Amino acid sequence: MSKIEVKNVYKIFGDSPSKVLPMVQDGASKEEILEKTGHTVGLDNVSITIEEGETFVCMGLSGSGKSTLIRHINRLIDPTSGEIMVEGTNVMDLDKKNLIEFRRHKMSMVFQRFGLFPHKTVLENVGYGLEVQGQKPEERNKVAMEKIEAVGLNGFEHQYPNQLSGGMQQRVGLARALATNTDIMLMDEAFSALDPLIRSDMQKQLIDLQSELKKTIVFITHDLDESLRLGDHIGILNGGRLVQVGTPIDIIMNPADDYVKAFVKDVNRARVIKAKIIMIPANKTNGIDKSNLIKVGEDQFLEEFLPQVVCNNAYCEVVDKSGNIKGYITNKELQSSLTKS
Repeated sequence: MSKIEVKNVYKIFGDSPSKVLPMVQDGASKEEILEKTGHTVGLDNVSITIEEGETFVCMGLSGSGKSTLIRHINRLIDPTSGEIMVEGTNVMDLDKKNLIEFRRHKMSMVFQRFGLFPHKTVLENVGYGLEVQGQKPEERNKVAMEKIEAVGLNGFEHQYPNQLSGGMQQRVGLARALATNTDIMLMDEAFSALDPLIRSDMQKQLIDLQSELKKTIVFITHDLDESLRLGDHIGILNGGRLVQVGTPIDIIMNPADDYVKAFVKDVNRARVIKAKIIMIPANKTNGIDKSNLIKVGEDQFLEEFLPQVVCNNAYCEVVDKSGNIKGYITNKELQSSLTKS
């Protein structure tokens, strides 16, 4: 069973969405609906499947429907039509009490503008979700400190948000989401408000944490480089419609339409493609010359090891964090992944 399933979801904003729904289902565009009815199409027959432990990135320009989509998963928004299934449960079937429990224990959310309490310390902010869950102070402070250390904020636990930089505040938001130990994390433009260098650092930290924790993450962004860097799978939205779903290499190498092509044409592929994306699995590498190998981590990006590979005319042995061999990369995979479509 998939962790999250979004099934044929339509969302129409306006006074009479149910009356407008047949027009949308008959193929009317977002622009046509707005002009003729004054209603706004948020989502148009969107279906996605998200597996346990993966990072699924939804991306698109402003107004594409990506934030509307993520808010359906924890039912901050109800669909006009369609189903949202989480671990086989339709969230639309939950009454108020069960919905509150579902939000407290099944998923956490990281916001673009941090969403921290200004009157609470870092420790108190990180432990807030545990407080809501009813954990005792000693217990929640212990967990909160573990997560503060995990995001590199040890020593700042007694500071207040206004004493921290933007990047540090977002680390607090991430630590708070991790503290509740939910299976699912929803991250809505979580790094968009950060400066480029801090943003890159936060992306790297999330990748490192995810390699250990294996949460199911739904990440919203308008930035293709970010989506390619973070996502196991990417869904691209345009005008409320899902135009392509695939792995980063699928999106780059086989863009579905002109809209996606426009996104990927200037991508620095070496900066966003990970070793594990293009490697040949270890059990399918008979015949590869393994005499001249360079060891690389499965989550390393091509730009980190490409110069060394080229200079030494070497192959790559891809390993996980424990040093187990996961696969190999030859010149063929490197050239294919870096060639523009």
